[in-house]
Amino acid sequence: MAALCTEFGDLVQIKKQLISVILLCKERGLLHSAKWASELAFALDPLPKDELPPSPPFTEEDAQDLDALTLAKSYFDLKEYDRAAYFLKGCCSQKAYFLYMYSRYLSGEKKKDDETVDSLGPLEKGQVRNEALRELRVELSKKHIAGELDGFTLYLYGVVLRKLDLLKEAVEVFVEAIHALPLHWGSWLELSNLVTNIEMLKSLSLPDCWIKDFFMAHMYTELQMIKEALQKYQNLMEAGFSKSTYIISQIAVAYHNIRDIDQALALFNELREQDPFRIDNMDTFSNLLYVKSMKPELSYLAHNLVEIDKYRVETCCVIGNYYSLRSQHEKAALYFQRALKLNPRCLGAWTLMGHEYMEMKNTSAAIQAYRHAIEVNKRDYRAWYGLGQTYEILKMPFYCLYYYRKAHQLRPNDSRMLVALGESYEKLSQQVEAKKCYWRAYSVGDVEKMALLKLAKLHEQLNEYDDAAQCYMLYIQDIFSCGEQLEHAEVSTALRYLGQHYFKNKLYDEASLCAQRCCDYNDAREEGKALLRQISLVRDQIETPSADLFAPLSNNNTPVRRVSPLNLISFTP
Repeated sequence: MAALCTEFGDLVQIKKQLISVILLCKERGLLHSAKWASELAFALDPLPKDELPPSPPFTEEDAQDLDALTLAKSYFDLKEYDRAAYFLKGCCSQKAYFLYMYSRYLSGEKKKDDETVDSLGPLEKGQVRNEALRELRVELSKKHIAGELDGFTLYLYGVVLRKLDLLKEAVEVFVEAIHALPLHWGSWLELSNLVTNIEMLKSLSLPDCWIKDFFMAHMYTELQMIKEALQKYQNLMEAGFSKSTYIISQIAVAYHNIRDIDQALALFNELREQDPFRIDNMDTFSNLLYVKSMKPELSYLAHNLVEIDKYRVETCCVIGNYYSLRSQHEKAALYFQRALKLNPRCLGAWTLMGHEYMEMKNTSAAIQAYRHAIEVNKRDYRAWYGLGQTYEILKMPFYCLYYYRKAHQLRPNDSRMLVALGESYEKLSQQVEAKKCYWRAYSVGDVEKMALLKLAKLHEQLNEYDDAAQCYMLYIQDIFSCGEQLEHAEVSTALRYLGQHYFKNKLYDEASLCAQRCCDYNDAREEGKALLRQISLVRDQIETPSADLFAPLSNNNTPVRRVSPLNLISFTP
């Protein structure tokens, strides 16, 4: 495995390397890395018999430990970790030593998870720790200093350090593991969980290997740099991995992250056709179906996954989403709890459970759930945003501001974060900051079409009448251009204001047009009719002028800047 780094041009060489690493991972019980490499290998053309890679070299130490290793591996596969470790104690080969340490680590993790779930339940998770971690760290540290750890054992050492919250050391060890064994995807994945921003990513010294492109694409997705991620995945598909279900799923997740829902749904449907029994990423697919309120499709997906494996984390999340869409929030929360019993580090389940507790008005439980999500992954903007919303309900705007800022840092071009920030600033009487947030939300593409409306109302409160009119005008143009005017309740508010504003500025034709359009909306009809009567009265008076014509309409004599007329005719639905 020395000459691991090869160009994408040599797909035969890549396939050989993948086959070799699949075998090495399987021997050590690293099943997720083996699965990832197998899926990639499957996407490439089969090798002829004479091109297949040779078996890994067999040392004298391997021969000596063979019987113990074979026995221990059979116990390990049956999750009898303590038993496997017992029979591997004292073995000398690298393979046996890794399995010995890994068995001890997994034994501790299993006991920790059992204790967490049985004694406390997922929400009241106390400080239950893997008791084996400290001992493992001491032993692996000695070997590390002596330079006796191979790529796999370095990976395990990094995992132990991460679990002990020694993150800086963990990053260094994972980078070392990647240099020692570039093809082990597990090391890359663990490293990705520790990279907090693009500057840190650029500072890492990584081997120049083809697998690095997969890592960079994954990192760009995680860091919300979706354009760069999609470009990377496109390049990988063109390089020869066009059949890879892993890449299709990652592109679908990337589109999900930028809320390009139709594109993401199309890719997930394609993925289901290619791999109908796939459960990975199906929780993300269910999020999309939930957002689009596609009840029959979500019901079908839930039933389908229950038939395949009802005790998978993703299955529980899909069922939870289904019940949530049916507004059965207690049942939904129950299924997210089940998901967490299966995997207490399931990020999506913590966040979704927080949403359900919010729906049930249980703010303290929601806060706990969102905090757990952040513990699992500090880059989860949904959890930060959820915390902001929870503190908003509790009327604590300073807290809101802190959490919404965190969400905004992770999603700088998401209008929802900017609108939420603007609302928080407004509550704290920081109107200048609020205005900036609302305008920026409009500039980046306002998803919910609320930013201009809020900005207009803020200008109105501050007696900045022309600015308010300008925002209402832009708001109406925005709504009418989307064809959503009939569903949007606030159009009448904007028309009502503009009608009065044009009237005060003696633009009677525009005021009349706005008043007429007000009559299309129940809540503004009476005011529209009243304004039309006033306009009619004024026009009659113009023919026979009167001294106190505007007395009831304006109490001050401040000159008002003339507003450009609004051409409403072009927005007729």
